[in-house]
Amino acid sequence: MTKKNIFSDVSLVSIDKYIDQRGFFYENYNKNYLLDLGIKESFIQDNISFSIQAGTLRGLHFQYGNFAQSKLVSVLKGSIFDVFLDLREKSDTYGAYYSISLDTDSGLLYVPKGFAHGFCTLENNTLISYKVDQIYNKENESGVLWNDPDLEIVWPEYNEYIISDKDKLLPKFKDVKNYF
Repeated sequence: MTKKNIFSDVSLVSIDKYIDQRGFFYENYNKNYLLDLGIKESFIQDNISFSIQAGTLRGLHFQYGNFAQSKLVSVLKGSIFDVFLDLREKSDTYGAYYSISLDTDSGLLYVPKGFAHGFCTLENNTLISYKVDQIYNKENESGVLWNDPDLEIVWPEYNEYIISDKDKLLPKFKDVKNYF
């Protein structure tokens, strides 16, 4: 495993994949390897997200306070356009976002606390796994509107996105309370 910083404190972790005539094998998570790379979080919850259609958009979500979460994202099937937005007021990249396309060969995406995170599926039947280092708490969840014009996020083009009603009502970045 190796780690490559791609934006602020967000990193892409490569995975050693072993391929033979049967298929492949890889360790999707190994705490010791991550510790060796400087990722010290203890992930305590594992989430799975399955999206039936390409153009399904989830986010931009975050947890705050004692329930702020670092995430370790892995694409198990399909591909996504992943976006993370820096909400850390004292960061040099506060209010800036970065995007990256991820698929089953991309490795692990490490997104630390203080970022809003979301993605758009690029293929039908996309399956995502993401580990978090804090338990989900409904009272400490929030988000940023995915198409906030002030952020100018360039999402993949679809005639119609599939978005939850909850995500359609998230506040704009300028209206989000500063938690970090």
